[in-house]
Amino acid sequence: MSMSMSPEILLVGTGAVGSFYSGKLQQAGARVSALCRSDYEIVKKSGIAVKSVWGDFHFMPELVVNRIEDYKQKPDYIIVSTKVLPGIKPASIIAPAVAPGTSIFMLQNGIGVEDPVAAAFPKNEIISGLAFICVSRTSYGRVEHQDYGRLVIGRYPSGPSEKAGILEALFKKSGVPCEHDASVATARWKKLIWNAPFNPMSVLGAGADTMEMMGNPASRHLAKKVMEEVALLAGRLGHEITEAFIQKILDDTAVMKPYKTSMLLDFENKRPMEVEAILGRPLAIAKDLGISLPYMESLYGLLTIINERFIPNR
Repeated sequence: MSMSMSPEILLVGTGAVGSFYSGKLQQAGARVSALCRSDYEIVKKSGIAVKSVWGDFHFMPELVVNRIEDYKQKPDYIIVSTKVLPGIKPASIIAPAVAPGTSIFMLQNGIGVEDPVAAAFPKNEIISGLAFICVSRTSYGRVEHQDYGRLVIGRYPSGPSEKAGILEALFKKSGVPCEHDASVATARWKKLIWNAPFNPMSVLGAGADTMEMMGNPASRHLAKKVMEEVALLAGRLGHEITEAFIQKILDDTAVMKPYKTSMLLDFENKRPMEVEAILGRPLAIAKDLGISLPYMESLYGLLTIINERFIPNR
């Protein structure tokens, strides 16, 4: 392995978030390869075109494979940015490429995404990443970045990390605001404060974007109630989220460019949605603790009905 400011990186999951941030790492000097599935032919031939408010760019991975066994390097980092769905097992997918010293960078939504990977690779460092960004894949090989883009990263579950520090420096070099947080688990709950209301409400609100959800007093009230439930649960687990933080998230969402959530894009394209990662897992934790979260339970009950239409082999 070559630990320097040009580390060897394998991207697993060439959706919007993974493609955008991996392209930025490549701009900063990292050597980035990609494991692709359905978009393999297009990415291998043409790479990924990123239309961005920060300036358009083109991301052509050094090596594009559709079988991880064809990737023969020993990566310094594996970036996992697949969708968080019951049928997708990141630990199994990445196993052939994990080498001694490989750090596994989990750049995904939801709660508990790191645990199965940490259990499978106890000797490898897990880095957790949270992307505060409005970005979507409009078609294979095409990504559109509309707003924001800040990252919070850190060793999971906590503590200092030289390898996370290198990633932070690379992201900053490419113009990505990146914060290295030694308590990244708390940051993941803060990300859920946004995801838990707005992703489900966008689908159940008949395709509502952020402006519509924030512009309607009833849906804005619902968003705040869901946020308060997330904060209650996080607080019971030792992650404090203040009322002021919730208000700031609401205020920021009200002024962002009208944005369709990732869950809404999945719904419109008849793809399985990240219902379990964003609502199911937190509700399971709440149940174990004897906490009732009626607003989240209501969203979850309705969304699971819709989601079952899109899950294969039902």
